[in-house]
Amino acid sequence: MTRAYLNATQQSPDSRAASSALPEETEIMNVIAVVGLGHMGGAVARRLDEKFEVVGFDAAEGARERAGVTTASTLDKAVSDADIVFTSLPNDSIVRDVWLGPGGLVAAAREDAIVVELSTIMPTTMRDIASAATGRGVRSVDCPVSGGPGEAETGRLSLLVGGDDATIDAVSAALEQLGTIRRTGDLGTGKVVKIVNNMMSMANVLAASEAFSLGCAAGVDPQRLFDVLSVSGGTSQHFTKRWPKALAGDFTPGFTISLGEKDLALGMELARSLRVPSPVAATGREIYQMAMLSGLADQDIVALQQFYDSWSSERASKKRLGE
Repeated sequence: MTRAYLNATQQSPDSRAASSALPEETEIMNVIAVVGLGHMGGAVARRLDEKFEVVGFDAAEGARERAGVTTASTLDKAVSDADIVFTSLPNDSIVRDVWLGPGGLVAAAREDAIVVELSTIMPTTMRDIASAATGRGVRSVDCPVSGGPGEAETGRLSLLVGGDDATIDAVSAALEQLGTIRRTGDLGTGKVVKIVNNMMSMANVLAASEAFSLGCAAGVDPQRLFDVLSVSGGTSQHFTKRWPKALAGDFTPGFTISLGEKDLALGMELARSLRVPSPVAATGREIYQMAMLSGLADQDIVALQQFYDSWSSERASKKRLGE
């Protein structure tokens, strides 16, 4: 069956006329469920809700209340009538439970639904849950994302998409509402690309925190140091995006230190499964864990700057934090 995503309430007269000419076997798909309404899932749900009919679900009542979209009280109520389901969940264990557990997504979804899995998880987990879904006639798309809630809200995510071309094409209108599709290959390759991307990102933030703290400890004014580094060879997207907030003492989480530690652990697990050394990830994970133990687990990853400053002289730390 050919699938098309069309929102009749937002179509122009010309597009409505065109849709009426679609072949009889074309199914109009409008209803989307989003499972997992945390920082990222909630932003995804709100963005999709601008164009499609969205129903959200999260096990936490508070997350449902904050979502800003129509929500269901149970998973099966959210997904039973959905043409497409997005899942955005914290880790492999929860993904497996939501997809494969009693009364889970695979059991509750329509047999012709397509599930788009956004979480950062192991590629083996992605392939396992997709195989189980296929047994019920449910197709899957491997689609972790690069970018945070702000990019999701404005449709500027990079979507790292794995799966067969026909299934990806079937959900392309929904994906394009969120950002730019970057095809990676078969199911599981999207998760691989996301893991190695986050290994790079977490190491980048770690190195920038160490270097910036050293520059401040050596007496350079923090704002001047940022102004120069942000246009020099050592800069990065994370540096220019996150350090202005750090300079203002704002460590509100977009991506937490605990999630950074989790993703480095995934990188190490993937590397070990392939017998590939990953010494930078291993060292970085230890420092992220130390920062978590210092009370920064739920702060944005740029709070690593605070952690490094705590190792510097008291004078440099106070100067850096604007005290």
